[in-house]
Amino acid sequence: MDFDLTPEQQAIREQARALAAQFDDAYWRRCDAEHRFPWEFYQAFADAGWLGICIPPEYGGAGLGISEAAILLEEVAASGAAMNGASALHLTVFGLNPVVRHGSEELKRRILPEAAAGRLHVAFGITEPDAGSDTPSITTRAIRDGDHFIIRGKKVWTSKALEASKVLLLARTTPLEECRKRTDGMTLFLADLDPRYVTIRPIEKLGRNAVDSNEVFYDDLPVPVRDVVGEVDKGFYHLLDGLNPERILVAAEALGIGKAALRRATAYARSRHVFGRPIGQNQGIQFPLADSYAKLQAAELMVRKAAWLYDNGRPCGAEANMAKYLASEWAFEAADRALQVHGGFGYAKEFDVERYWREVRVMRIAPVTQEMVLNYLAQHELGLPRSY
Repeated sequence: MDFDLTPEQQAIREQARALAAQFDDAYWRRCDAEHRFPWEFYQAFADAGWLGICIPPEYGGAGLGISEAAILLEEVAASGAAMNGASALHLTVFGLNPVVRHGSEELKRRILPEAAAGRLHVAFGITEPDAGSDTPSITTRAIRDGDHFIIRGKKVWTSKALEASKVLLLARTTPLEECRKRTDGMTLFLADLDPRYVTIRPIEKLGRNAVDSNEVFYDDLPVPVRDVVGEVDKGFYHLLDGLNPERILVAAEALGIGKAALRRATAYARSRHVFGRPIGQNQGIQFPLADSYAKLQAAELMVRKAAWLYDNGRPCGAEANMAKYLASEWAFEAADRALQVHGGFGYAKEFDVERYWREVRVMRIAPVTQEMVLNYLAQHELGLPRSY
């Protein structure tokens, strides 16, 4: 086993770190407070070519893997950008992966170069209020009408819909009761967010306020047949080429936030003096931070393994889920400990650890809850009866 990054991967780490460092915590504090999309940051990464990191070279991208994308997004999050920075970029990476893998040649040539250049913003429209993690129970319908599908339904937690012009949208093309398997009968579309047929309502939320999350209503949206991604009725299986990378990249982002929080906490523990000594000299401070360091190092290994498996065409459902589970659990713990180390100042926005804490908390919920990960592992890895 070789645990070293390749020279190319090390260069990605260094270049991403240097570029992200141009946007300090004060920048992210302002974007979050003002609920303002980080356009300057987004454009800097687009201009440097990072948005197309997983898009093949023939469509304007770098043609690299999820392993390299995970390194990139970990560094973005670790810079202090946290989820506000990572979410501004990652939808172009994992959201378009089903198009890279299953889209028609015409669709790829029309869409991917624009996305790689940062000119095309794409949202991810999967979750519904009455389905949640039970994706086969979605009720958004797409009915064929000549050379178009007509889509009607509602999605929730659609990130970046206010900035996006297109959405990777999952809808039922065959009613659930007519399907042999629950995961059949769904189709992926790369649809326009046409305001004549689409209504977007922002959701007020706890954190990551520079990147919007929305309810999106589709009222007979016409989508050309040419914008179907892959095969009709096979969308769920195509979607897996977005879901597993999403779990891996979210795990890498959580890892980055955990490292940022730990870096802040240890620096504060060295500099903060109480009772004539630095608080970091006390084992009550040292032990939790050292424990978090060990856990984040272990989580990093699972992130790397899951990404390697995916890039090499190997099954990685369990590993992608475990990476997300461990990284989000231990990164939140690190952020919570960082806030505690700061004492009252941890509650103050100027120290930023409260922002890390708010932003990393969502990773224990999305894109899949910790409980659903455990359900998956119990059933598919341990062979226990399905519990839900």
